[in-house]
Amino acid sequence: MLAHIPRWPNENVLVGYDTADDAGVYKLTPECALVQTVDFFTPMVDDAYTFGAIAAANALSDVYAMGGQPISALSILAFPAKGDLDELAEILKGGAEKVHEAGAVVLGGHSVRDEELKFGFAVTGTIHPDRIKTNAGARPGDALVFTKRIGTGLITTALKKGIARESDVQAAVDSMLKLNRETCEAMLAFDVHGCTDVTGFGLIGHAREMALASKVTLEIDPRKIRFLPGAAEYASAGAIPGGLNNNREFAASCVEGSWEFEALLYDPQTSGGLLIALPELDAARLETKLPDAYRIGQVTERQRKPIVLL
Repeated sequence: MLAHIPRWPNENVLVGYDTADDAGVYKLTPECALVQTVDFFTPMVDDAYTFGAIAAANALSDVYAMGGQPISALSILAFPAKGDLDELAEILKGGAEKVHEAGAVVLGGHSVRDEELKFGFAVTGTIHPDRIKTNAGARPGDALVFTKRIGTGLITTALKKGIARESDVQAAVDSMLKLNRETCEAMLAFDVHGCTDVTGFGLIGHAREMALASKVTLEIDPRKIRFLPGAAEYASAGAIPGGLNNNREFAASCVEGSWEFEALLYDPQTSGGLLIALPELDAARLETKLPDAYRIGQVTERQRKPIVLL
């Protein structure tokens, strides 16, 4: 559908939607550019405050993935006309406090009546035009580093089905609430060539975007990927989110190789980690600086498929 949108050249657009990047970047001056993104969704947890905070963390993540610093946010809300206003207050509070934790401010927002609750933010950040991290810069020889565990979609689906253990849900919530701020600040000390956050399209979907935008192949070793406790068990039990099947249907044709628990690689993540491509030596240093960061593969010259499972 994007192919039908008219395009006009603009020298200030440093990152648009052509490469399916995490956020757009618009240059204001030679020293400053705006990073802009928007994200909202339906609840994945029962607690209203936690839902609001996760929605904020998820939206903020796109700015961090570009190497930017969030400065402001506008809330986006769809709420039932007869909804519980105390619940709404908790959602807004959770979102506002997570935005504040990021060092940004909520300036306002917009709401509509809708039978299905939805919440999120449009976030604006700043970045130096010469320091943008996009998904199009991965180079052959780079190591691939990931910074969170995978499985939030499977665990929240298991929660809805009533089969999730409380400890597993809490581990997923803790992961979703964690800002990618520290990761962003740490990676900027190294020669990062490419970066994307792993969210709704799952690891394979976002790796595909990086591979296509960078014109390379990403070789991923699934055995090195760390999963949230319970994720594999809930997949075997049939707690498969609809988004997982959609992701697999869309991206499987870009993948060479197989793995016993391949479905986990397509699991849609909420407020997931950053997938970073950088030189081997810098990757080792980043792992030392960020205990949660770990290598999952490497970048090669373009092969027959954009993604290869080792």
